[in-house]
Amino acid sequence: MPEYKQFPLSDTAEGLTEADILAWRVKPGDTVTVNQIVVEVETAKAAVELPIPWAGVVTELHVEPGQTVEVGTPILTMDVDPDGKAAPAAAAPAAAESAAAAPAEEEMKPLVGYGSKAAGTTRRARKHPNVALGASDATNATLGASHAPNATLGQPPAQAEPAAPRGGYVPLAKPPVRKLAKDLGVDLHSLTGSADGGVITREDVHRAANGSAAPAVSTVESGYDPATRERRVPIKGVRKATAAAMVQSAYTAPHVTEFLTIDVTPMMELREKLKKSREFSGVKLTPLAFAAKAVCLAAKRTPDVNAVWDEAAQEIVYKDYVHLGIAAATPRGLVVPKIRDADSLSLKELAVALTELTDVAREGKTTPAAMLGGTFTITNVGVFGVDTGTPIINPGESAILAVGAIRDTPWVVDGEIKVRKVMQLSLSFDHRVVDGQQGSEFLADVGALLADPAVAITY
Repeated sequence: MPEYKQFPLSDTAEGLTEADILAWRVKPGDTVTVNQIVVEVETAKAAVELPIPWAGVVTELHVEPGQTVEVGTPILTMDVDPDGKAAPAAAAPAAAESAAAAPAEEEMKPLVGYGSKAAGTTRRARKHPNVALGASDATNATLGASHAPNATLGQPPAQAEPAAPRGGYVPLAKPPVRKLAKDLGVDLHSLTGSADGGVITREDVHRAANGSAAPAVSTVESGYDPATRERRVPIKGVRKATAAAMVQSAYTAPHVTEFLTIDVTPMMELREKLKKSREFSGVKLTPLAFAAKAVCLAAKRTPDVNAVWDEAAQEIVYKDYVHLGIAAATPRGLVVPKIRDADSLSLKELAVALTELTDVAREGKTTPAAMLGGTFTITNVGVFGVDTGTPIINPGESAILAVGAIRDTPWVVDGEIKVRKVMQLSLSFDHRVVDGQQGSEFLADVGALLADPAVAITY
């Protein structure tokens, strides 16, 4: 007989509590293999593709694209024994007992690279949508954020609202609301949600069931209201996480920003020379690579900028490594992936790492793990033609450098005015950790290295 299992939304990075469903890669009736990608979700850190740990046939999708789902919530049901080759029903109790005794990690073991870190981390109990199960099996289904093994279900779950869109329109509603609509015989496709983003609520379903007209709402599914000519977009995913981080930093760390204008003509000349060399053949050597190298060298002379304030322990933590964050603009918002141990890399290695990092970020494929644990950040506002700015420090760090556009500018050289390649730098730092002297020395060192790369041999 069929054996049904439910696939819960896993914790793709330690500490995440929810994710938005972006797109399903499967539909009911599809046959899937172990570790096949079945869904793409967007967490507070990145877009992530999730593989399924079993082979079988998809029987039901519990959530629609656009919905926000808590970690541990079942999002898919599948038949892992569609050919009926499983053990007889009489053996089911023993199998269930054995499954209950197995560690939860064994059930999700094939999900290599996903899930929270080792056990010992406890989470608060979560409320989960009511997934309709066969009456005799409702008490046997094990759900929860701990990803406990799923009990074998004796019959398939009751089918909820079809996941396939009708005419391209997918109604947005949480699983409990979908179940309510099914129980009351209400077609969700005929409703306009009253919640933000056009999400259908329980009240919308009850009004439809009672024959009442839904109240006028200022936002339709697209979020645009022709009457006011305004568009509302729900705050979630990367944008929500970025906003929270920036507010936390701005109102926690006392920011100081300093500015420096430098002549980088020697750096640009060296760049052109290196681009023609055999060693840098095929390497995209940008001014940002020189800035990254300068930051790593200067941080060794002023370790304060690579330290962090630990409020809980009342300590300043100095780090003997540089995990360099590079702010990257993506269609989903700002992300800051890291170059690990950037201080140990050569200029060429940094250039290669920067190219790979930014390409992955712009494709929206940066993993959550790649954005954790930074010690210093560079934001390159120059690519937008901007001269400078007052960047906000990333939480968990103490400084951030903004690199401006390089422009042909009149500059005094040996008493004469000449046209030179000039750029501006701005450094924001946490004044609890970095004093004005240290911040100024660091910025001056970075500027000196960019103005004359030969200075690097003295470090």
